[in-house]
Amino acid sequence: MELHIAKDPQQLSENLAAWISNYIQEVLQDQEQFTFVLSGGNTPKQLYHLLAKEPYQQMIPWEKIHFFWGDERAVPFDDERNNARMAYETLLTPMGIPEENIHVMRTDIMPETAAEEYEKLLKEYFKDSDVTFDLVLLGMGDDGHTLSLFPGMPVVNEQKDWVKAFFLTAQHMYRITLTAPVVNKAACVIFMATGAGKAITLKNVIEGTFNAEQFPSQLIRPQDGELHWFVDEAAAGALEI
Repeated sequence: MELHIAKDPQQLSENLAAWISNYIQEVLQDQEQFTFVLSGGNTPKQLYHLLAKEPYQQMIPWEKIHFFWGDERAVPFDDERNNARMAYETLLTPMGIPEENIHVMRTDIMPETAAEEYEKLLKEYFKDSDVTFDLVLLGMGDDGHTLSLFPGMPVVNEQKDWVKAFFLTAQHMYRITLTAPVVNKAACVIFMATGAGKAITLKNVIEGTFNAEQFPSQLIRPQDGELHWFVDEAAAGALEI
């Protein structure tokens, strides 16, 4: 695990945009396509805006990138809470990414059907490879959740299925999410975390005793890949390292 601490969210986003650009170019020296799992929420918006501008607009070979999602709220695409909509507005549409390179979690069908369909898509895409995605971008909630793996929910303990759908009573909605097994087969996973509100949780996740029921972000431990935490000084405030 590597920890990268920036002064504030702006500097974090700038540092991470540069890191991602370099990483994509490096990986594409050895393969034809790059698979990138996008995160929802507010934290990555600034990052996506930066990646859609110069110098990254020209530096990154966007036509070779295939985009996936870590999780989705089962709301229509035109709902502002839809993760895919946010990514389209900030990154995919500005960069003119071809639709065949964009693999959304569908919200126009039953959530369980969407989860089954997405798992089938992933297994066809990666076939028998030991490695899944080239890069998975994740956030962490104040409660220690990541993806739609919320504390105390059965999906936290999923060992077999790659994608699950379930009703989250606290939010009165269905969620569709990748599970820990498929993410832990990725070549590289990056967490973004900002703000003092996440400081104690971040300390527990990184330095505390393993307790995935309480802090599901601890589940993300790539088997053979890299794990990076990009955080700002406020989020890192309670860390001892």
